[in-house]
Amino acid sequence: MSALTPAVAAFLDAQRLGVLATVSEQGRPRQSVVYFAREGDRILITTEAGRWKARDAERTGWASLCVRGDEPPYPSATLAGPAGVQRADIALATARIAQKVMGLDEPPEPQTDAALAEAGRVILAIDIERVGPVSYIGT
Repeated sequence: MSALTPAVAAFLDAQRLGVLATVSEQGRPRQSVVYFAREGDRILITTEAGRWKARDAERTGWASLCVRGDEPPYPSATLAGPAGVQRADIALATARIAQKVMGLDEPPEPQTDAALAEAGRVILAIDIERVGPVSYIGT
């Protein structure tokens, strides 16, 4: 059963940015503003393999994303769960995130996995295990 309600899923699909939280080697929170896309019960974030967020997610196997709407009453949802880094078969996911970044109706032509690997790109994926808190989002 999905942890997402239809209202929260629709809210996530309408947003582009979120604040990703990971845990540093010292056990302290590390936060980063990221573009994201939702694929079912997964959050997909494109990043470079050497970034702290990717290294933290690989090391701890966990991440959280807080997403906030831009209009009053500023709805928000926080999602958390197991996280990891995908290095293969990331072309379509990267194109879907680019679609949201650019505000396009359709994803742009995907780059090849080889081109993305050469650029050091990976997908940080969070399997949504927990949703909450959620504020000002209908049921």
